[in-house]
Amino acid sequence: MLTGQALLYFIYMLAAASVILTGEALYLSFAGRRSRSLAVNRRLKRLAGEVPAEQTLQGLLRERGLTDSGDFLFGLVWLNRLYTQSGITGNPLTFAATFLLAGLAMALLLLLFNSSALASLLIFLILGLVLPLVVLRRARNKRIRKFAKQLPDALDMIVRSLRAGHPASVAVGLVAREMPDPLGTEFGIVSDEITFGLSIEQAVRKLSQRVGFEGLQLLSVSLSIQAKTGGNLTEILTNLSSVLRERQKLRMKIKALSAEGRVSAWIISLFPVVMFFTLQILAPAYYGGVWGNPLVFPILLLFGLWALLGDFIMYRMVTFDF
Repeated sequence: MLTGQALLYFIYMLAAASVILTGEALYLSFAGRRSRSLAVNRRLKRLAGEVPAEQTLQGLLRERGLTDSGDFLFGLVWLNRLYTQSGITGNPLTFAATFLLAGLAMALLLLLFNSSALASLLIFLILGLVLPLVVLRRARNKRIRKFAKQLPDALDMIVRSLRAGHPASVAVGLVAREMPDPLGTEFGIVSDEITFGLSIEQAVRKLSQRVGFEGLQLLSVSLSIQAKTGGNLTEILTNLSSVLRERQKLRMKIKALSAEGRVSAWIISLFPVVMFFTLQILAPAYYGGVWGNPLVFPILLLFGLWALLGDFIMYRMVTFDF
């Protein structure tokens, strides 16, 4: 009887232990997912998955088209730099192959519908070669603008950390933990590179190459001069933060003042195209037999090039480099 009762108690203990362990496993799984979802940037989400810091660093560099040491991966440096600065993650070859296959598929589709070989080739070149460059440039410009807004706040955070007595590497790590992307992950890479042996000047120089923002070049030069000649680093970073904020204000003011010119350029450029398609829909016979004239295509090409020249002139009038 005692043996049966002891066995019953033992079964109860096993059941209770299994319930406790199951609850703990569910809690840890939920807490892990929650910590990853609450992470403020991509690097912290990877680290929340208990991946070693060195593997996380190498993974972040590889998905940006860089080697494990942070150098450019393939020979076309300008194209590699454009891909890296765009912030698009993934294999660069997969990115290029996607657009090339899309362009090839569209070109073959046009050929199946008895389109001319010249038109098919033109579509292939636009979709396979021109469009990916446009996507990369737009992504890079958008990312640089976002980074420029975040950098003064990051410099202020570094200054406060330095004034509290922390070394520069700890201050950079604080920015990597507190700031969202794109700046948080980029400074996290800087922090990891410093941890694994690079000097802060070298790490910031690589950061400037990855991002492409001119303000980081000022930061790199400031740190290099301070390391060689000495000086008050907090004062240097405070002045740099102030300069970047004033440049940002000036850029936004110029953008507001030139808004009218940009809108005028869009209206002037799109109005002939909109009117052409409107007439084609509402009155298809409006142009009569003009399309059969051999002079139509050269004249339209000349007018199109003339319009593009006007667009370029207006673009240069409302675009300022400073």
